[in-house]
Amino acid sequence: MTQTSANPAATVKTEPAPVPKVSVGVVVWRADEVLLIKRGREPYKGMWSIPGGKVHFGERLEDAAQRELLEETGVKARLAGLIDVFESIGEGGHYVMVDYAAHWIEGEPLAADDAADAQFVPLDQALERLSWDTTRDALRRSIALVKPSHSGRESEVEPAP
Repeated sequence: MTQTSANPAATVKTEPAPVPKVSVGVVVWRADEVLLIKRGREPYKGMWSIPGGKVHFGERLEDAAQRELLEETGVKARLAGLIDVFESIGEGGHYVMVDYAAHWIEGEPLAADDAADAQFVPLDQALERLSWDTTRDALRRSIALVKPSHSGRESEVEPAP
């Protein structure tokens, strides 16, 4: 945006106001295991999370979720539904995170893009490794979306209290 004063020679350029950054995350289930990635870049390098990342301008949320999953892990999955929309507001910025539950279709996890590691792990290990309570909550809530058919049978996975 450019502001002008009464003096046409005096033009002041101002920075646009900061806006929230929109990202997606995917909780992928294969049988009774969930897919995690270890972040390979800052912020939060070395911390465990679910695959995901920023939404590109003009990209549908579900398409962004599929793209990020494939880029970071090489895994393909069928989205089972929206878990929820979460927010993080702090010194690092304002993030809006749209998380989906998904059923694994194919591919063995292979860390790529900005992930340093990617692997399927049992629920209890995933809950221990995850670095944020919000992500643990998303993981627990994803069970209700995938439980009836994520392994072709009723799951033995139960949410922790």
